Amino acid sequence: MIIVLYIGWLMKALLCTTYGPASGLELQDIPEPQITDDQVLIDVSHCGLNFPDTLTIKGEDQYGPPMPFSPGGEYSGVISEVGANVDHVKVGDRVLVGTIWGGLREKAAAPGYNLHKLPDGMSFEIASIFLVTYGTAYHCLVDRAQLKFGETVAVLGAAGGIGLATIQVAKALGARVIACASTDEKLEVCRKSGADEVINYSNEDLKLRLKELTGGKGVDVVCDPVGSDYSEAALRATAWNGRFMVLGFTAGQIARIPLNLPLLKGNSISGVFWSTFVRKEPELNRKNINSLFALWIEGKIAPVVYKTYSFKDAKIAFDDIQERRVMGKVSIKVG
Repeated sequence: MIIVLYIGWLMKALLCTTYGPASGLELQDIPEPQITDDQVLIDVSHCGLNFPDTLTIKGEDQYGPPMPFSPGGEYSGVISEVGANVDHVKVGDRVLVGTIWGGLREKAAAPGYNLHKLPDGMSFEIASIFLVTYGTAYHCLVDRAQLKFGETVAVLGAAGGIGLATIQVAKALGARVIACASTDEKLEVCRKSGADEVINYSNEDLKLRLKELTGGKGVDVVCDPVGSDYSEAALRATAWNGRFMVLGFTAGQIARIPLNLPLLKGNSISGVFWSTFVRKEPELNRKNINSLFALWIEGKIAPVVYKTYSFKDAKIAFDDIQERRVMGKVSIKVG
């Protein structure tokens, strides 16, 4: 007699089974997920990657998802099942979602709180690289910095995904933008995204150039996802009542800021932690995303696609991000 144990349909998933570099990720066949009442099941089309994904697989972030898990914190696809408590979407809807991890699999169980229907005309590829960077940029500039029309914004690490999104959103809100990056090639990408001025901080003095480009006044808002020594230099170049926004530390070093600087300059230092904001204030986040969809429809913002990789080449995408070869965003075509 043959006994068959039913485990449901299988799907392909890229799994992190032990912390380390992307080379350790494994493409496996695993059972399809079962959703809860607060989730939907998504047939994943594309998954976008961001710098924090490279930290998650190495165990260097604050989340520590249970092993094994699929990395990939934002993805797009079609809903195939809806939980009882989710009432703003239905089966068959084209959606994008942000979940911190879990996107690099053919089917994903996603929470309803950060799930959004795609506007007409938005491709799955673009949708997969839209939510995290533009959501962060808008939350940074509008909710945290309270950017005013005509103010000057300096963006560090400006050729990365969050940097280019911040340039575009700041310009759409009527700001003057100074893009700061490490190579002339990266700065050319920033110009194409709307930057008014650029600074190569590999061979220019960041503080002095920011002061020069603002006629000695200093910049009103600094958006810093980089950290390291660039943070203090940019903070010293802020104007009176300036706002310094901390978005991350892609340089790998957390800056030690002398606290006499915000005292003497009358400015503020604020953290921008979008993933926590999404969980704690989902309705405000939904309003923000709808505003961003409107800007996309008007042609005022547009994600810069560095490259779209096949599912089997996803490890290469992680390495390209880690080695800072990426200008813009990368997407993985999953299914």
